[in-house]
Amino acid sequence: MRSSGKMHFLSTGFATISQLLSVGGMADSSGLPPIEKLRYQEDYSELANRPPASCWPDCWKYIPLGNRSGGYLTIGGEVRQRYEYTDSPTFGEDEQDKHGVWLQRYSLLGDLHWNRHLRFFGQLTSALETGRAAGPSPVDEDELEWQNAFLDLGRETRAGREATLHLGRQEMVLGSGRLVDVREGPNVRRTFDGGRGFVIDSRWRIDLLAARPRRDLRGVFDDDSNNNQALWGIYSVLQQPLPFPGDLDLYYLGYENEGSTYVQGTAHEDRHSLGARYWGEAGNWRWNWEALYQFGHFGQGDISAWTLATETTRRWQAVHLQPALKLSINVASGDSDPDDDDLGTFNPLYPRGNYFSEAAVFGPRNFYNFHVFLYLQPSEKLAFTTDLNLFWRLEKEDGLYSPSGQIVRGPNGSDNHFAFTALSLTAEYTFRRGLAFTAIYTHGNPEKFLREAGPSEDIGFTEITLQYRF
Repeated sequence: MRSSGKMHFLSTGFATISQLLSVGGMADSSGLPPIEKLRYQEDYSELANRPPASCWPDCWKYIPLGNRSGGYLTIGGEVRQRYEYTDSPTFGEDEQDKHGVWLQRYSLLGDLHWNRHLRFFGQLTSALETGRAAGPSPVDEDELEWQNAFLDLGRETRAGREATLHLGRQEMVLGSGRLVDVREGPNVRRTFDGGRGFVIDSRWRIDLLAARPRRDLRGVFDDDSNNNQALWGIYSVLQQPLPFPGDLDLYYLGYENEGSTYVQGTAHEDRHSLGARYWGEAGNWRWNWEALYQFGHFGQGDISAWTLATETTRRWQAVHLQPALKLSINVASGDSDPDDDDLGTFNPLYPRGNYFSEAAVFGPRNFYNFHVFLYLQPSEKLAFTTDLNLFWRLEKEDGLYSPSGQIVRGPNGSDNHFAFTALSLTAEYTFRRGLAFTAIYTHGNPEKFLREAGPSEDIGFTEITLQYRF
């Protein structure tokens, strides 16, 4: 019965997208704000000053409540259909999917603004998987669950600043998502249960947060808070605080996990992160540089870890195809002695699921890499990207980890650092606002460390995605 139910959802998804490509829903939605990674950040209040929209889905973006305080309701959602095929998963160590995997994601949201100070945002999401040889992973399937369900209390201070408090289940992204992100690539996005308050001024923003990640279970309305983990801290963004272009993020994040696992072993982890991010753009240049130090306790030992991450982009917008070249150079500490109590492995906490590529083979622990991207845009709707990633492990006594923190390959007595080379090609075509088709191919070549430490088949990853967000 489960398989037939999934196939019904699958056919429904295809039918829905076919209608979107052929009927009035394709009308131009010019003038609407952009669709955000966090859907609750979209603001349609300006539509109160325009004539009501007559076509779907624009007519759902501002539905007046008719109350004295000018309240309104916004309705939106998402349909995502994705096919993935990985040749030789984990370099031949994991079970091979026979025909690939079909991942479906459906979402419906409602954003109720009762007045300027009171708001409720709710978002239901269904994520389904078909074809995984070993069965769905926790990030593949969650049949029906609240993705967001929070109360928003806001007010303006006497100084003209906006103060807001989110209470409940909510997605979060901090900075560029290196440490806290929704994990868009996998089928099940990450979300948290807790509270987040922030104050916004014309030149700065400060966030205070205390939350636990949701524990993703596969059934219907069976998720709960993961009481084994906790996240808290303060994150500030300063607009051009220095006498030259660029913004500055300064933050502290606390993290607790009752059962963290590294090559050294499994133990209770209390970790504190102090970081700074300098980012911005000037002329044809764009940059995103971040440095972070971590300390705390792992079992009976002390934690001392760090990372440096850089992205620098040069664009040529006046040139044919509007090329852009991005160089990303990154390093994160590993553990130099797994036999002592102390731990030197960096922990990225809750990072992007597709940290280095959609293939999501490795995460940012015990590594250094050089990652080069070339972007081409033949038209407003069509874009191409090719990228080359050269990946080493930093400490030979430590292993390599997945984005979620699982050990992909232990050191296994190898003294080599060079681990992996990956070449990816991406094509994306945007039909209209919110509707995009993406095709990706990644070829991964295991280098000397992986060849010495275990199975070392080449990886071939193919992804085809059609996504509509409205």
